[in-house]
Amino acid sequence: MNKPDTPKAPSGAALAARLDRLPVSWQIWRMVILLSLGGVFEFYDLFFTAYVTPGMVKSGLFSPASLGWLASLKVIAVTGVGIFVFATFAGLWVGTLMVSPIADRVGRRTAFVGALMWYMICTAIMAFAQTGLWLNIWRFIAGIGLGIELVTIDTYIAELVPKNVRGRAFSVNQMITYAVVPVVAFLAWKLVPIAPLGFEGWRWVVLIGSFGALLVWFLLLGIPESPRWLLKHGRNVEAEGIVARLEAAAAVGGSPLPEPLPERNDAEHSASGSLSEAFRPPYRTRTLMLSVFNFFQTIGFYGFAAWVPTLLIHRGIHVTESLEYAFIIAIANPFGPLIGTLFSDRCERKTQIVVAAFAMLVLIGVFAVLSTPVALIALGVLFTLCSNVMSYAFHNYQAELFPTRFRARAIGFVYSWSRLSAAFAGLAIGYLLHTGGVPAVAMFIGFSMLMVMGSIALFGPRTRGRALEEISP
Repeated sequence: MNKPDTPKAPSGAALAARLDRLPVSWQIWRMVILLSLGGVFEFYDLFFTAYVTPGMVKSGLFSPASLGWLASLKVIAVTGVGIFVFATFAGLWVGTLMVSPIADRVGRRTAFVGALMWYMICTAIMAFAQTGLWLNIWRFIAGIGLGIELVTIDTYIAELVPKNVRGRAFSVNQMITYAVVPVVAFLAWKLVPIAPLGFEGWRWVVLIGSFGALLVWFLLLGIPESPRWLLKHGRNVEAEGIVARLEAAAAVGGSPLPEPLPERNDAEHSASGSLSEAFRPPYRTRTLMLSVFNFFQTIGFYGFAAWVPTLLIHRGIHVTESLEYAFIIAIANPFGPLIGTLFSDRCERKTQIVVAAFAMLVLIGVFAVLSTPVALIALGVLFTLCSNVMSYAFHNYQAELFPTRFRARAIGFVYSWSRLSAAFAGLAIGYLLHTGGVPAVAMFIGFSMLMVMGSIALFGPRTRGRALEEISP
């Protein structure tokens, strides 16, 4: 008697082709929204740096006595707030470079959910720090968790969504995450100057982020693993189940799904990868290009975003008014990615990055020489819109340029340069403000934007509308 045939596991190439031919469905957008809600608290945390540090200064947390042995570093005496910025991005650097590769080993979902819990616990502890020393220690540890999240979310979205909507998916992702920036700016504006229930306002701002992350953590428990990661680890049957559910959700209206594109070579899905591949052709040029790009892009992005209230104060605005104006500027954050949904899949990613960087260069130069509140707010809004267009475009772009087998490792490596430069840029901007004022900071940011434009324009490949397996042959 013949035994029934055992169902054959689908090939990796076949499943990847089926993913890329999917039309947009609510299930696709549901996953993007859930991942974005997890990313909300990454941005909440990164951006409250700009808004809570005035309260920390008022609490005396950056005095030599409070900083302990950190005060022995002479640069701290000049930068003050710079040590907190340094601790933030030093932790992010460790997370992106040394810990984020775990997402290639344990899976995108496990790494992402675990990192969110890490952030929540460490940041809650930081809110109760009584000295500048422990404040910065816990800030550094929390930054490691954030570094894991920032890498994993880009990897996750790139692998989950069909190729023709990757641009819009990253635009929507960043629109949702940036929507929290005006929220944290508003909370800081209202809470930092006061002490509700005898608890300093900046501490309330920090704790609110931790409580919100806990709620989102429960929502993320139901999100599926990346089918492409499952394929790479030989778990084809599990990947088939996820793709089948996505197909069923896309076919709810009764319309037949498009035929999958011709299968590509299945080697990408069966091979194991290592970071060393990122330094061999064809990926070596991409790795070097993105390393240079990331080192300089964060100087422009966080050089403004993390220092808005302080920059306004140096343009003659009172500290209380600076928080109010910073809140108005912060409202613009989600609108850059929202506008980007109109052209994110119509224009090459590299073109979007270069044009946005050029606009940032011009705007920061004008910001440095004006002093009227209305003009400063208008320029701040425009700079924010452009920086966020650059942000969603490059997060998409760098996730597209490496194969699944070592995508998280490679993104972690190239993105770690932005964390490293941001750590020292915080100290550098503090020094430049002290010695040369806002014009010196503007020159620093302007030069960085020139480097961004050159690296991407000269060496960046085209990716629009191409399958991940085609971009990384």
